[in-house]
Amino acid sequence: MDKPTHLIEFETMLLGRHRHLDRSAYLLLNRIHITGPMSIGQLSEALGLDVSTLNRHTSALLRAGLAERIPDPGGGIARKFRLTDDGERWLGEEREKNILGLEKVLADWTAEDVTAFAAYLRRFNTDIENLAGRPWPRP
Repeated sequence: MDKPTHLIEFETMLLGRHRHLDRSAYLLLNRIHITGPMSIGQLSEALGLDVSTLNRHTSALLRAGLAERIPDPGGGIARKFRLTDDGERWLGEEREKNILGLEKVLADWTAEDVTAFAAYLRRFNTDIENLAGRPWPRP
């Protein structure tokens, strides 16, 4: 994440959280990728979504082969979701598409403007996270 457009892509991915159902696979896979395996309860808390909604979304990820259920690596009772190799690949490809699109949109911007925009998006998302009490881990 060394280029400002990578930072902007990450922050705009986070904007999708506030619409809850848009880009759900992208959001879920990103969160699991950053945090590591998560239970349905942990995902519910992190995303502010009810368990029934997450059951539908995670079921779709399982059917698509993008995630799998595993025993809790910490020895807990709840099973956790982790990305499969296909899930990692899909997430990487989607991120790259988003970054390339952002680079096209921002092609005429100065490096300073892109950096400032990334900082403002991060600030915006962080302020929303603080209000909701659900910070999002950043790499």
